[in-house]
Amino acid sequence: MAFKNSDLSKITFAFLDIETTGGNVSHDRITEIGIRLWRAGETVGEWQTLLNPGTRISPFIEQLTGISNDMVADAPLFETIADELEEQLRDTVFVAHNARFDYGFIKSEFRKLGRLFSARVLCTVKLSRRLYPEFRKHNMDALIERHGLEQVQRHRAMGDVSAMLAFFENALADKGEEQIEKAVAELLQRPSLPSHLPFDTLKDLPRSPGVYRFYGENDVLLYVGKSTNIAQRVASHFSGDHNTTRGVRISESLRRVECTETAGELGALLLELREIKALNPLFNRRSRAAKSLVSIELTPNDSGYLQARLVRKIEPHRLASYYGLFRSKRDAERALSGIAAKNEVCNRLLGLEPEREGACFQRALGRCKGACEGTEDVARYNLRVQIAFHELRLRTWPWKGPVAIVERREGREKPDILVVYNWMHVATLHDEQSLHDLSLRGQSITFDLDSYNLLVKALMGRNAKVDSLIELPAVGEPDVLMP
Repeated sequence: MAFKNSDLSKITFAFLDIETTGGNVSHDRITEIGIRLWRAGETVGEWQTLLNPGTRISPFIEQLTGISNDMVADAPLFETIADELEEQLRDTVFVAHNARFDYGFIKSEFRKLGRLFSARVLCTVKLSRRLYPEFRKHNMDALIERHGLEQVQRHRAMGDVSAMLAFFENALADKGEEQIEKAVAELLQRPSLPSHLPFDTLKDLPRSPGVYRFYGENDVLLYVGKSTNIAQRVASHFSGDHNTTRGVRISESLRRVECTETAGELGALLLELREIKALNPLFNRRSRAAKSLVSIELTPNDSGYLQARLVRKIEPHRLASYYGLFRSKRDAERALSGIAAKNEVCNRLLGLEPEREGACFQRALGRCKGACEGTEDVARYNLRVQIAFHELRLRTWPWKGPVAIVERREGREKPDILVVYNWMHVATLHDEQSLHDLSLRGQSITFDLDSYNLLVKALMGRNAKVDSLIELPAVGEPDVLMP
């Protein structure tokens, strides 16, 4: 059966499969490509080749595919067949089973050559889900068994191509030209989605600010993100997910998307931070809760010279006494070393050398002006230290008590009222009564590096823009926890 009375009869479908040295698009390579060109019910061309991946094929992959290192030793490199492959795929619809994998690897190989490759992509996993939603499994082995397809040499390019095309032709005979045409047309027009997601996922997402969450098998939380347009941001993940190993892994694991709308961008940013730190999503690396925070405090020694000491307990009501927030002792010491090198400040007084009699080691190298020996004027030295540390000084909370930042959005019945105190996000409320009843006494809030940076920028930065800010009366002191 063929497309006879539709625009699809004019389209050449390139059924393609690849074999690779592994699943990591960043460093694994293609070992075999097979293509069968199909148009209006007939095979109109076929092309296949082994490729030398330029790296060893592991025993596991060799056993899985049957492609050995000896078989590819004299095979061409991808760069030598790139022009021919591009010509084979020109003006076709790129068809593959779990197409994000195959398409991602092909794009990656062209990208390594400094070339762009793009095509309209049809995934037969998604097509099977669209046509046969009553079934749970849509992998190739399941399709072969379910539709009684002829057995092929699995995990070899042309074998999998044959099975894929057999499924397509079987579905065409089973469902009819009109239904297949409609399904294919919709899948080609729809933004690309991972194969395990329902086809209407993007349609159900709001185009408003908020936080979105990606869940995998058994509802494992994979990723938390935020955007001013949730639907647009989620779609952008999938348009470029084949560019990174992390993107490919998220796409392969993704089973559902969930979101929470907010009234504005700041609320989305704060909610994203809170959820990343509380829930530890699998693929969020940045913004995770620090195991501990380290800062620097400057205090005079017995001779009056300012000396630096590392502190792990930070009192938010006296932030101006601290310099810098660091995720580890090593990061703090690295900052101190940089200050010493640029400003000729004494390493011993910075805590970078052990206490002992006489000059510090840097003094002998001419990189200290003698504070360790008491030969530099105390006032002059302390002024130099204060200037050197000025950029690291933490911002004092500029209000007497907490503040409420009100974010509103047209069409949203209730605002988001973000209660913030000492650069800590206390709560998000939605009405004046809740704000009136709020007490900080007894609440436990963690002082956090990312929230501090975010709120300083949002409230005091050069481009700070807050629609409405209300100073609140002191309503008790919260219990501040340190990571």
